[in-house]
Amino acid sequence: MTTDVRPDSPVHITMVDGPGQPPATPELAKLYREFESELLVPLWTEIGDLMPTDPRSRAVAHRWRWDRLREMAGAAGKLVPIGRGGERRAIALANPGLGGRPFATPTLWAAIQYLNPGEDAPVHRHTQHAFRFVIEGEGVWTVVNDDPVSMKRGDFLPQAGWAWHGHHNISKSSMAWIDGLDIPFQYQTDATFFQFGPDEVPTRQAPDRSQSERLWGHAGLRPLTHLAPAPASPLLAYRWENTDRALDDQLALEKEGYAATLEPGHAAVRFTNPTSGADVLPTVRAEFHRLAPGTATSTSREVGSSVYTVFEGEGRVAVGSASWHVERGDLFVVPSWQALRLESDSGMDLFRFSDTPIFERLDLDRRHVEEIQA
Repeated sequence: MTTDVRPDSPVHITMVDGPGQPPATPELAKLYREFESELLVPLWTEIGDLMPTDPRSRAVAHRWRWDRLREMAGAAGKLVPIGRGGERRAIALANPGLGGRPFATPTLWAAIQYLNPGEDAPVHRHTQHAFRFVIEGEGVWTVVNDDPVSMKRGDFLPQAGWAWHGHHNISKSSMAWIDGLDIPFQYQTDATFFQFGPDEVPTRQAPDRSQSERLWGHAGLRPLTHLAPAPASPLLAYRWENTDRALDDQLALEKEGYAATLEPGHAAVRFTNPTSGADVLPTVRAEFHRLAPGTATSTSREVGSSVYTVFEGEGRVAVGSASWHVERGDLFVVPSWQALRLESDSGMDLFRFSDTPIFERLDLDRRHVEEIQA
């Protein structure tokens, strides 16, 4: 019997020396060439790569400086128009370990989006779940399924997949914010759909409170007309003043002797879906962390990746073997199972989003906190 030879086969098998490996003989080499021609790969030569003893992400720890991001976004605002084809003036973070793809991690996409005065980012929809987090400025509003929502510094604005949305800047100043989506996850799983909507965003100005806020923005209260749980949050804006108050209250209660914080001096909140108490988006977890002056966190590792944005203050961050000084607006990536430690001398606020809901649903989530040595 002859075997078809495929010189262009993408499969290339190399002899491996080591425990459990067969002797390197001409017969074995011939068998491996036959495997290649039939697009077969023996597990015994790949097991160390496919099934390592702990997660080994292709992504690497990296930091992006906000001053450089903001500067280059402003330059793009002068040179790059917004319209059909490009759709958004969004500049994605490309993790240096992911081969130049516009992915912050293997599952998460993060970008700075920039809108000039009077500009529209045209309406479209996609299956990717998304959010906007405002680092600075105001005057832009987004319309999600015909509900206009204002955007201001510190606001977190989630948006479920397949919702029509566009943005308009009604102010006289440019505005930049952070976009987060699960683009890499849906791209790798061949699950994406996209559709164009109207070229122009409706021009009416956003009210002080969107329809979603009027219905869902009342803590602990749920409309009896909407009792069924929704897969993503119907609340389109989580306002900074509420987040700020919640974090301040945790630290104040800690001073009064209550066990209100995650760790000493470390207040944290999670943005949740008011219909279920679950994460705001099916594939994305969003949190806000506040470190009091002189605070350092424990060193922790967890399965899944995350992206942090320094909202206010400054401090030091260690991720794996990397470490940086970070300040307002800086972004950094924590790959899966890499050790993370945060420190702040004068206080620091951080917005964090992660892919944790994916791993929890698959029962693959795991977290380890290192004990602090006395």
